[in-house]
Amino acid sequence: MFIRKIVFYVYFCPQIGISEMGTLYLVPTPVGNLEDITFRALKVLKEADLILAEDTRTSGILLKHFEIKNAMLSYHKFNEHQTVDRVVERLKGGETVAVVSDAGTPGISDPGFLVAREAIKAGIEVITLPGATAFVPALVSSGLPCDKFCFEGFLPQKKGRQTRLNALAEESRTMIFYESPHRIVKTLEQFKEVFGFDRPVSVCREISKIHEESVRGTVEEVLEHFKKNEPRGEFVIVLGGAL
Repeated sequence: MFIRKIVFYVYFCPQIGISEMGTLYLVPTPVGNLEDITFRALKVLKEADLILAEDTRTSGILLKHFEIKNAMLSYHKFNEHQTVDRVVERLKGGETVAVVSDAGTPGISDPGFLVAREAIKAGIEVITLPGATAFVPALVSSGLPCDKFCFEGFLPQKKGRQTRLNALAEESRTMIFYESPHRIVKTLEQFKEVFGFDRPVSVCREISKIHEESVRGTVEEVLEHFKKNEPRGEFVIVLGGAL
Protein backbone atom coordinates (compact mmCIF):
# COMPACT_ATOMS: atom_id res chain seq x y z
CA MET A 1 0.00 0.00 0.00
CA PHE A 2 2.81 2.41 0.92
CA ILE A 3 4.64 1.72 -2.35
CA ARG A 4 1.43 2.24 -4.34
CA LYS A 5 0.92 5.66 -2.71
CA ILE A 6 4.42 6.74 -3.70
CA VAL A 7 3.83 5.66 -7.31
CA PHE A 8 0.51 7.56 -7.34
CA TYR A 9 2.11 10.83 -6.23
CA VAL A 10 5.01 10.51 -8.66
CA TYR A 11 2.85 9.85 -11.70
CA PHE A 12 -0.35 11.71 -10.97
CA CYS A 13 0.72 14.64 -8.76
CA PRO A 14 4.00 15.82 -10.30
CA GLN A 15 3.38 19.44 -9.25
CA ILE A 16 2.95 18.77 -5.53
CA GLY A 17 5.70 20.60 -3.66
CA ILE A 18 6.78 22.46 -6.80
CA SER A 19 6.14 26.22 -6.88
CA GLU A 20 4.64 27.45 -10.15
CA MET A 21 5.76 30.78 -11.55
CA GLY A 22 3.40 33.70 -11.67
CA THR A 23 2.39 35.87 -14.63
CA LEU A 24 3.35 39.44 -15.55
CA TYR A 25 0.57 41.49 -17.14
CA LEU A 26 1.14 44.79 -18.95
CA VAL A 27 -2.18 46.59 -18.57
CA PRO A 28 -3.17 49.64 -20.65
CA THR A 29 -5.04 52.36 -18.78
CA PRO A 30 -7.13 55.22 -20.20
CA VAL A 31 -5.31 58.21 -21.69
CA GLY A 32 -8.30 60.35 -20.77
CA ASN A 33 -11.84 59.07 -20.42
CA LEU A 34 -12.01 56.41 -17.70
CA GLU A 35 -14.64 54.52 -19.72
CA ASP A 36 -11.90 53.53 -22.17
CA ILE A 37 -10.59 50.84 -19.82
CA THR A 38 -11.54 47.27 -20.76
CA PHE A 39 -13.41 44.72 -18.67
CA ARG A 40 -10.41 42.41 -18.94
CA ALA A 41 -8.04 45.10 -17.65
CA LEU A 42 -10.25 45.64 -14.61
CA LYS A 43 -10.38 41.89 -13.96
CA VAL A 44 -6.58 41.59 -14.06
CA LEU A 45 -6.10 44.60 -11.77
CA LYS A 46 -8.61 43.23 -9.26
CA GLU A 47 -6.95 39.80 -9.17
CA ALA A 48 -3.29 40.87 -9.21
CA ASP A 49 -1.19 40.27 -6.10
CA LEU A 50 0.76 43.45 -6.89
CA ILE A 51 0.25 46.46 -9.16
CA LEU A 52 3.37 48.25 -10.38
CA ALA A 53 2.42 51.88 -10.98
CA GLU A 54 4.45 54.64 -12.63
CA ASP A 55 2.91 57.09 -10.14
CA THR A 56 0.88 55.54 -7.31
CA ARG A 57 -1.01 58.81 -6.82
CA THR A 58 -2.20 58.93 -10.44
CA SER A 59 -3.00 55.22 -10.60
CA GLY A 60 -4.63 55.47 -7.17
CA ILE A 61 -7.30 57.74 -8.61
CA LEU A 62 -8.12 55.15 -11.29
CA LEU A 63 -8.13 52.23 -8.86
CA LYS A 64 -10.28 54.10 -6.35
CA HIS A 65 -12.81 54.93 -9.07
CA PHE A 66 -13.21 51.22 -9.83
CA GLU A 67 -12.99 50.19 -6.16
CA ILE A 68 -9.74 48.25 -6.56
CA LYS A 69 -7.73 48.06 -3.35
CA ASN A 70 -4.79 45.84 -4.31
CA ALA A 71 -1.24 46.57 -3.14
CA MET A 72 0.70 49.05 -5.28
CA LEU A 73 4.42 49.60 -5.72
CA SER A 74 5.98 52.64 -7.38
CA TYR A 75 7.81 51.71 -10.59
CA HIS A 76 9.24 54.50 -12.74
CA LYS A 77 12.33 55.37 -14.79
CA PHE A 78 14.25 56.52 -11.72
CA ASN A 79 13.87 53.30 -9.70
CA GLU A 80 13.08 50.54 -12.21
CA HIS A 81 16.60 49.09 -12.17
CA GLN A 82 16.46 48.81 -8.36
CA THR A 83 12.91 47.42 -8.36
CA VAL A 84 12.95 44.87 -11.18
CA ASP A 85 14.93 42.14 -9.37
CA ARG A 86 12.51 42.12 -6.42
CA VAL A 87 9.55 41.96 -8.78
CA VAL A 88 11.01 39.05 -10.74
CA GLU A 89 11.58 37.14 -7.50
CA ARG A 90 7.93 37.65 -6.55
CA LEU A 91 6.90 36.40 -9.98
CA LYS A 92 9.13 33.34 -9.54
CA GLY A 93 7.31 32.75 -6.26
CA GLY A 94 3.99 32.45 -8.06
CA GLU A 95 2.55 35.94 -7.69
CA THR A 96 0.59 37.76 -10.38
CA VAL A 97 1.95 41.24 -11.12
CA ALA A 98 0.22 43.92 -13.21
CA VAL A 99 2.15 46.87 -14.64
CA VAL A 100 0.39 50.17 -15.38
CA SER A 101 1.66 53.55 -16.48
CA ASP A 102 0.04 56.92 -15.78
CA ALA A 103 -1.86 56.58 -19.06
CA GLY A 104 -1.77 54.30 -22.09
CA THR A 105 0.16 51.09 -22.65
CA PRO A 106 3.23 50.40 -20.46
CA GLY A 107 6.45 50.30 -22.44
CA ILE A 108 5.30 52.86 -25.03
CA SER A 109 7.38 55.87 -23.93
CA ASP A 110 6.66 54.70 -20.36
CA PRO A 111 8.23 52.20 -17.90
CA GLY A 112 7.49 48.55 -18.60
CA PHE A 113 10.12 47.36 -21.04
CA LEU A 114 12.76 46.46 -18.45
CA VAL A 115 10.54 44.34 -16.19
CA ALA A 116 9.05 42.59 -19.24
CA ARG A 117 12.52 41.77 -20.58
CA GLU A 118 13.79 40.44 -17.26
CA ALA A 119 10.64 38.38 -16.70
CA ILE A 120 11.04 36.78 -20.12
CA LYS A 121 14.69 35.99 -19.35
CA ALA A 122 13.53 34.26 -16.17
CA GLY A 123 11.04 32.11 -18.08
CA ILE A 124 8.00 33.92 -16.71
CA GLU A 125 4.89 34.32 -18.86
CA VAL A 126 4.36 37.91 -20.00
CA ILE A 127 0.93 38.93 -21.29
CA THR A 128 0.12 42.37 -22.72
CA LEU A 129 -3.53 43.33 -22.85
CA PRO A 130 -4.81 45.29 -25.85
CA GLY A 131 -6.11 48.72 -24.97
CA ALA A 132 -5.57 52.44 -24.89
CA THR A 133 -2.53 54.17 -26.35
CA ALA A 134 -2.40 57.79 -27.46
CA PHE A 135 -0.72 57.53 -30.84
CA VAL A 136 -3.19 55.16 -32.53
CA PRO A 137 -6.27 57.47 -32.48
CA ALA A 138 -4.03 60.44 -33.35
CA LEU A 139 -2.65 58.59 -36.37
CA VAL A 140 -5.94 57.20 -37.62
CA SER A 141 -7.74 60.56 -37.34
CA SER A 142 -4.90 62.57 -38.88
CA GLY A 143 -5.91 62.03 -42.50
CA LEU A 144 -2.32 61.02 -43.24
CA PRO A 145 -1.31 57.56 -44.53
CA CYS A 146 -1.43 55.05 -41.67
CA ASP A 147 -0.67 51.82 -43.53
CA LYS A 148 3.04 52.39 -42.87
CA PHE A 149 4.41 54.62 -40.12
CA CYS A 150 7.27 55.00 -37.66
CA PHE A 151 6.84 55.83 -33.98
CA GLU A 152 9.52 58.16 -32.62
CA GLY A 153 8.00 58.99 -29.23
CA PHE A 154 9.73 61.85 -27.41
CA LEU A 155 12.69 63.38 -29.22
CA PRO A 156 15.87 63.91 -27.17
CA GLN A 157 15.50 67.21 -25.33
CA LYS A 158 19.06 68.37 -25.96
CA LYS A 159 21.90 66.08 -27.01
CA GLY A 160 21.15 64.22 -30.21
CA ARG A 161 17.91 66.05 -30.97
CA GLN A 162 19.08 67.81 -34.15
CA THR A 163 20.91 64.71 -35.31
CA ARG A 164 17.75 62.64 -34.97
CA LEU A 165 15.66 65.17 -36.86
CA ASN A 166 18.19 65.34 -39.68
CA ALA A 167 18.17 61.54 -39.91
CA LEU A 168 14.38 61.64 -40.43
CA ALA A 169 14.44 64.32 -43.13
CA GLU A 170 14.00 61.79 -45.94
CA GLU A 171 11.74 59.36 -44.06
CA SER A 172 8.87 58.48 -46.41
CA ARG A 173 6.58 56.94 -43.81
CA THR A 174 4.22 58.92 -41.61
CA MET A 175 6.04 59.86 -38.39
CA ILE A 176 4.61 60.04 -34.88
CA PHE A 177 6.04 62.07 -32.01
CA TYR A 178 5.02 62.80 -28.43
CA GLU A 179 5.55 66.30 -27.06
CA SER A 180 4.82 68.43 -24.01
CA PRO A 181 2.95 71.77 -24.11
CA HIS A 182 6.14 73.58 -23.12
CA ARG A 183 8.08 72.42 -26.18
CA ILE A 184 5.43 72.06 -28.88
CA VAL A 185 6.12 75.46 -30.50
CA LYS A 186 9.89 74.89 -30.48
CA THR A 187 9.41 71.44 -31.98
CA LEU A 188 7.20 72.72 -34.78
CA GLU A 189 9.75 75.46 -35.51
CA GLN A 190 12.42 72.79 -35.84
CA PHE A 191 10.12 70.73 -38.06
CA LYS A 192 9.71 73.77 -40.32
CA GLU A 193 13.50 74.07 -40.66
CA VAL A 194 14.17 70.36 -41.23
CA PHE A 195 11.06 69.08 -43.05
CA GLY A 196 9.87 72.27 -44.74
CA PHE A 197 7.08 74.75 -44.04
CA ASP A 198 4.58 72.96 -46.30
CA ARG A 199 4.92 69.42 -44.87
CA PRO A 200 1.45 68.15 -43.80
CA VAL A 201 0.97 67.63 -40.08
CA SER A 202 -1.78 66.84 -37.59
CA VAL A 203 -1.35 67.79 -33.95
CA CYS A 204 -3.68 66.15 -31.43
CA ARG A 205 -3.97 67.10 -27.79
CA GLU A 206 -5.93 65.84 -24.80
CA ILE A 207 -7.03 62.67 -26.59
CA SER A 208 -10.36 61.29 -25.26
CA LYS A 209 -10.65 64.17 -22.76
CA ILE A 210 -13.16 67.02 -22.64
CA HIS A 211 -10.92 69.45 -24.52
CA GLU A 212 -9.70 67.02 -27.19
CA GLU A 213 -8.53 68.87 -30.30
CA SER A 214 -6.88 68.08 -33.61
CA VAL A 215 -5.20 70.85 -35.58
CA ARG A 216 -4.38 69.89 -39.17
CA GLY A 217 -2.60 71.71 -41.95
CA THR A 218 0.95 72.48 -43.02
CA VAL A 219 3.70 72.75 -40.44
CA GLU A 220 3.67 76.53 -40.85
CA GLU A 221 -0.12 76.79 -40.41
CA VAL A 222 -0.18 74.60 -37.31
CA LEU A 223 2.83 76.43 -35.86
CA GLU A 224 1.04 79.77 -36.23
CA HIS A 225 -2.04 78.32 -34.52
CA PHE A 226 -0.10 77.37 -31.40
CA LYS A 227 1.77 80.67 -31.38
CA LYS A 228 -1.59 82.43 -31.13
CA ASN A 229 -3.25 79.88 -28.84
CA GLU A 230 -1.47 78.79 -25.65
CA PRO A 231 -0.63 75.08 -25.88
CA ARG A 232 -2.17 72.99 -23.12
CA GLY A 233 -2.30 69.26 -22.44
CA GLU A 234 -0.29 66.39 -23.83
CA PHE A 235 0.44 66.34 -27.56
CA VAL A 236 0.78 63.75 -30.31
CA ILE A 237 2.29 65.06 -33.55
CA VAL A 238 1.60 63.10 -36.74
CA LEU A 239 3.87 64.27 -39.55
CA GLY A 240 3.59 63.35 -43.21
CA GLY A 241 6.52 61.54 -44.77
CA ALA A 242 8.75 62.82 -47.55
CA LEU A 243 7.34 62.41 -51.04
